[in-house]
Amino acid sequence: MNIYLKLALIAFLLLGGIALAFAFGFWYAFPLLLIGLVILVSYILLGTVQSAAQLIEAQDLAAAEKRLSLTLNPKWLYVTNRAYYYIMKGSIAMQRGEESKAQDWFKIAEGLKLPSDNERAMVQLQLAGIHVKKNNWNKVKTIMRKVKNFDVTEPTIQSQIDQIEMGLKNRGALNPSNMRQAQQMGRSRKRRRPKMR
Repeated sequence: MNIYLKLALIAFLLLGGIALAFAFGFWYAFPLLLIGLVILVSYILLGTVQSAAQLIEAQDLAAAEKRLSLTLNPKWLYVTNRAYYYIMKGSIAMQRGEESKAQDWFKIAEGLKLPSDNERAMVQLQLAGIHVKKNNWNKVKTIMRKVKNFDVTEPTIQSQIDQIEMGLKNRGALNPSNMRQAQQMGRSRKRRRPKMR
């Protein structure tokens, strides 16, 4: 559902429910209030992550950042969506050349209790990408040792792992722009996994 339509619907249902409660009594208003509260809770827990992911995939960073800002509070998001929120904030910063900011966002995502090794690997690969750009291969090697302990089942993430390991063997032969493109593909595919409402 379009996020603006969702917000309008929440307002309509809750305000309409309150008006009905005053005019005709609580039980007349109850269905509207219940539906409004359910949609509001889904908005609070899921945020605007899915629609922002689609905008990042279309390379519309300004619109994606604006859409993420419509999330009520990232700390209230369901943990997977919270991780994607911070990953997308980091990705936007990376594409703007703000590596220090990006690293801060990815570190927040790293500290979350993520549901699977695929998500954990994705965050580590984002951090590895920053150190690849800095030619800090020792740090990349440390991160990749951690990634090897994950049970990665997503082919696009495994492809990124293989690419970074090849870069480690060739020490610098990995093209950061190609790796960034592979990371974007992996992020856009992975963001479709959580079921949104």
